Amino acid sequence: MEKPHIAVVPSPGFTHLVPILEFSKRLLHLHPEFHITCFIPSVGSPPSSSKAYLQTLPPTITSIFLPPITLDDVPDPSILALQIELSVNLSLPYIKQELESLCSRAKVVALVVDVFANGALDFAKELNLLSYIYLPQSAMLLSLYFYSTKLDEILSSAFRDLTKPIEIPGCVPIHNKDLPIHFQNLSSIGYKGFLERSKRFHVPDGVFMNTFLELEPGAIRALQELVKGKPKVYPVGPIIQMGSVGHENRVECLTWLDKQQEPNSVLYVSFGSGGTLSQEQLNELAFGLELSGQKFLWVVRAPSSVATVGYFCAETKDPLEFLPHGFLERTKEQGLVVPSWAPQIQVLSHGATGGFLSHCGWNSVLESVVQGVPVITWPLFAEQSLNAAMLTDDLKVALRPKVNESGLAEREEIAKVVRGLMEGNEGMEIRKRMGLLKIAAANAIKEDGSSTKTLSEVATSSRGF
Repeated sequence: MEKPHIAVVPSPGFTHLVPILEFSKRLLHLHPEFHITCFIPSVGSPPSSSKAYLQTLPPTITSIFLPPITLDDVPDPSILALQIELSVNLSLPYIKQELESLCSRAKVVALVVDVFANGALDFAKELNLLSYIYLPQSAMLLSLYFYSTKLDEILSSAFRDLTKPIEIPGCVPIHNKDLPIHFQNLSSIGYKGFLERSKRFHVPDGVFMNTFLELEPGAIRALQELVKGKPKVYPVGPIIQMGSVGHENRVECLTWLDKQQEPNSVLYVSFGSGGTLSQEQLNELAFGLELSGQKFLWVVRAPSSVATVGYFCAETKDPLEFLPHGFLERTKEQGLVVPSWAPQIQVLSHGATGGFLSHCGWNSVLESVVQGVPVITWPLFAEQSLNAAMLTDDLKVALRPKVNESGLAEREEIAKVVRGLMEGNEGMEIRKRMGLLKIAAANAIKEDGSSTKTLSEVATSSRGF
């Protein structure tokens, strides 16, 4: 009997490809009766990391690279979401062509798209397929999308109290500064893009979220109340990438960690696969780590005034050249600095790792929860400030450095927060709470766990796939 097919469409970039395919692997693990075909949009030639990752997939996942497009007319290059969405929109004719071709030769039952690939949802309707968005992010962000029309009225009000926290249904109250950055300018193209994207969430039959009931009970329940009828919302996480593609830094990092005799003694510092700091902030972080006296493993990237510059651009300069003079020599017994990349899952799961200074991308948030590693939050862009607020103010498993009037975290503050997490009483309490979340995360994906049940109900119900 022919296997039913599910087509999936990620956005360009390694950090969007991996989540939707890790979701695909999870679905196939629970329900091997499906075959998955992934249509991959790309800007320029596909990165080597994506190619290497695709080689690790099971034979029941087929991947097809779409013809590469070029981004010549981006309205605002500083807004990453616009670049990603435009790149998918330019690929829509190729997506439609491949999907129609697949439907002509296989029993395709559903289309699952990344949030930025929402333009492809229209093809599901034309071809009479069930459609889903896979949101590799939090229920809090999905609540913001669904609440955006109401929130727009509040934010636009001339009488709004700017000091009053924003109340998103089911979520911890947040300050203005922790809304995604384009919310700071309601006439910006980034904000208008967010509002347009939020409307598209009403198109699919369902939305899968990479979160779990025990992590965000309030937000998930509020969403189920807020969204009557279509789409259904499904928490199916935590889904993380357990292995990592080989890289020359891998052995060095893990060998160095093996040599650390004290458990939970190393602070891992990384800003994800695309985040960058300014030169001034890079200097302050270096001096702050040194001043803290704590062991550290730092993944450093060449500085830039644009926080997202590493997302589409490959590193061309040696990041170590931008560190303060003498820093590497002075800290050679205290820390290890590696350029651009580290095997994050293996680092976080290592017994020597006791903290994670993170940009709070959702993948990194879930990885820290799954491994039970407490966090120092350092959001840079997108919805990372929302995630930081959740970790610090709601879950209370993180500390957040204060910044000065120009937005700079200074070395003394960094050192204080690092010491507070790694050796202070507050850090011990945070570690205990994160340990409980680690247990809840493991339980959610067990055979009878909340997320496993949710995904299986969709896959086996007559209204699901």
